[in-house]
Amino acid sequence: MAQNRDDNTKDNGKLTNAGRRGLMQGAGLGAALSLLGGVTSAGGLIASAQAAEAAFPPHKKWKIVFVNHVTTNPFFVPTQYGIQDACSLLGMDYQWTGSATSDAGEMVRAVNSAIAAKADAIAVPIVDPSAFDKPIQAALDAGIPVFAYNADAPRGKISPRLAYIGQDLYLSGYQMGERIARLIDSGMVALFIATPGQLNIQPRLDGASDAIKKSGKKIDIQTVATGATVNEELSKIKAFYLGHQDLKGMFAVDAGSTQGVAQVIKESNLQSKGVHGGGFDLLPQTIQIIHEGFLDFAIDQQPYVQGFYTVVETFTFLASGGLVGPANINTGLKFVTKATVESYLNKSTRYEGKTTKPQIVLMNGAIKS
Repeated sequence: MAQNRDDNTKDNGKLTNAGRRGLMQGAGLGAALSLLGGVTSAGGLIASAQAAEAAFPPHKKWKIVFVNHVTTNPFFVPTQYGIQDACSLLGMDYQWTGSATSDAGEMVRAVNSAIAAKADAIAVPIVDPSAFDKPIQAALDAGIPVFAYNADAPRGKISPRLAYIGQDLYLSGYQMGERIARLIDSGMVALFIATPGQLNIQPRLDGASDAIKKSGKKIDIQTVATGATVNEELSKIKAFYLGHQDLKGMFAVDAGSTQGVAQVIKESNLQSKGVHGGGFDLLPQTIQIIHEGFLDFAIDQQPYVQGFYTVVETFTFLASGGLVGPANINTGLKFVTKATVESYLNKSTRYEGKTTKPQIVLMNGAIKS
């Protein structure tokens, strides 16, 4: 494609960047989207799957199988909404399967079943350092593209998956550790983890521990395994606190454990005793307890886009015959505190998993259904 052209023309049948700008500024947004397959009405733009599909020739309704490690965990509710929305937009289908208890063997069997069923693509969190190498390679050998989401192979290891869509897990943990070291000068700090060793959360724990140690502060790190279900996690966190009431901080590296930490700190009013707490992800109870001032922070890793972007990457790969992408996508890190939690608290959207209804949230805070 020609570069640095400042006109509103097409080059090789595609609009240049300048052309897009001209359409938006001159002909108007409605005309631009009409050219790209959108439709308008007197009341404004109308979004529809038919309009989106008009941008592409007719195609097979490709099916992507999402294998998950905790299929019923509330963290992945917005992820599934992201999958649904992207599939609706792009004319695709999906299946949600895997394990409810982080059983790598069960997940591998789900990948093998998807291969046998001739899925068009597979997405899987690589939560075990070696268990998924052979099934992923088998899928690729069968012509089925495989993407990792939410969890990737260990740093330094080459995985056969095509791309990873998710947070930089070690870095996010390291940044949490730096914040812990700013909050606490000395004493015991508990770091709770649902399933030690699993690659969706272990790198966070490693990063947090490394940052705390690097701070040079006299902090005694105690690592506590909590389990794969929310009720189990809460029970383990309560038991640990009852046996260690002199602790100075309680932090977690997964959604369920973070909610458990928040509940225990609130129930025992530990914030008034100088105990700090925080963790990952924005389950509804976690958000509410941040707002009430009992939890210092939670880190948002944007689970909605982990589903949405994975479907988009799959579509572009399949639609282009493998010519486009794939590319790793870092879904980001965002500290949510009492000062910034209000917008999460007052909006019920699919993007955070708090409602089933498709919505557009305007920048002024208004919600259109």
